Amino acid sequence: MNDVRAGRIRRLVGVYNADGTIRGELAYWVGARLGRAHCGLCDITHGRVRERSDWRQCRSGLPVAFDTYHRDDQPDEIRVTAGDRTPVIIADTDAGLVPLLGPDDIEACHGSPLRLAEALARAAERHQLGWD
Repeated sequence: MNDVRAGRIRRLVGVYNADGTIRGELAYWVGARLGRAHCGLCDITHGRVRERSDWRQCRSGLPVAFDTYHRDDQPDEIRVTAGDRTPVIIADTDAGLVPLLGPDDIEACHGSPLRLAEALARAAERHQLGWD
């Protein structure tokens, strides 16, 4: 079988629906407790205060690095590719940047790192992307 791919994923980039400043982090934390702020990617990667151990384990099992940014500190090329939608996960490939998962896709993981890994694998396949 001929394995023709659109590109190979070199790394994954996730962007949280929150700002990374101390004020932004505090505003998100309070807003989340009051039901005014939500980030499906935050639910997957973090508990109330720190990074979740099941996320660390899942991330270490991914075939490529998974970098994260906040809305206010994401690189410009990621922001352009994401179209200012957050949370989002972008594949950085040898053929360029490819949006893999948007807010609804991430929310459908219901806070599960395992479901996120499965969604990433399906999205990569759908875009005919291989892993480095």
